[in-house]
Amino acid sequence: MTTQLDARVAIVTGAGSGIGRATAIALAEAGAHVLAAGRRPGPLEETAARHPGIAVLPADITAAGAPQAVVDAAIGRWGRLDILVNNAGGTAIMPLADTDADRVTALLALNVTAPSLLAHAALPHLRDTRGTIVNVSSTYGHRPLPGAAHYAASKAAIEQLTRSWALELAADGIRVNAVAPGPTESEALSAAGLPAEVVEQIKKDEAARIPLGRRGTPEEVAAWIVHLAAPNAAWITGQIIAVDGGLALT
Repeated sequence: MTTQLDARVAIVTGAGSGIGRATAIALAEAGAHVLAAGRRPGPLEETAARHPGIAVLPADITAAGAPQAVVDAAIGRWGRLDILVNNAGGTAIMPLADTDADRVTALLALNVTAPSLLAHAALPHLRDTRGTIVNVSSTYGHRPLPGAAHYAASKAAIEQLTRSWALELAADGIRVNAVAPGPTESEALSAAGLPAEVVEQIKKDEAARIPLGRRGTPEEVAAWIVHLAAPNAAWITGQIIAVDGGLALT
């Protein structure tokens, strides 16, 4: 595993924490050059400090021109692109009674539009390398989530983009897959603006519903992202891999 991605170049978005950080580190440990992108310079530098194969680019991927700038930075530094990991995303607790147009627009811009524009910008380079895209969905991309329907819908969109792009790009030798993590230790709940006591209760409730009895770790999800990106997964495309402790079965 430590050399199977030697000389390959990867972009990981949302790499300042959680699954994104773990994925950037795991890809670098597998031999890849990694461009870690995210909004916050400080956390990105903490990610880069974990492995010399990681370079950073602070960027808001929802900003005009940012997806192209991220791809251009990887090409400018290493001259190629083999792997795009669309990990950056946000959670919004938004019952229908509280639905707000601006919040819906912002959520879809981050969870759906930005990954689409990153894939668009990466496409010519992925064609050159017969590369791969790994999207990060969620258990709730294929399960209902009352009170956060728009988040679930955005992840359902990612899953359909994954399947559709897999068919569209197969003739170019580009593979497109996704992981669908269950509840995983990260900053997502806090970033959604929830009080600490509410976050802790949500975590307890989630763990109680998971057949394996606990929330996942970012490293457990990252391992599957690396596997899907690696050459020994060359005959896998269009798949949504649930990494959720069995939650999707309940």
